[in-house]
Amino acid sequence: MSGLTHFDDSGKAHMVDVSDKAVTSRIAVAEGYITMSPETLALVVGGRAEKGDVLGIARLAGIMGAKKTSDLIPLCHPLPITKVAVDLTPDADLPGIRISATVKTTGQTGVEMEALTAVSTAALTVHDMVKAVQKDMVIGGIKVTLKDGGKSGRYEA
Repeated sequence: MSGLTHFDDSGKAHMVDVSDKAVTSRIAVAEGYITMSPETLALVVGGRAEKGDVLGIARLAGIMGAKKTSDLIPLCHPLPITKVAVDLTPDADLPGIRISATVKTTGQTGVEMEALTAVSTAALTVHDMVKAVQKDMVIGGIKVTLKDGGKSGRYEA
């Protein structure tokens, strides 16, 4: 299992020991989207969804998701997150909502999983809030677009 840090020499899953890593400033940005019909998008943008402010609630859900990542992903370290920003942008060309999450920490391991979880949770929340009017929405494109800090340095998609 060479190169896969979450497996030991015998192939057993384990939590990576980061105790000898330097404490550095770290940032990760992830993005994704949820597609929907133009009519559903108009409902969301117009604030007419039956369950309330779809974008505001999804933003909060994304922030909460980032903070709970280590509870959801078995081998993630709990981290002292210093910033989470989740942006949901309506896009008529999609049609749907583009989602971006930025997560920061000062620590010994990165926050890519937290950014991905924020985007995923926000997208799932949008789906939950408007599924009564559209069942066939599609969540996709979830990926890390920026990661900086730590030994491996900077990555930009």
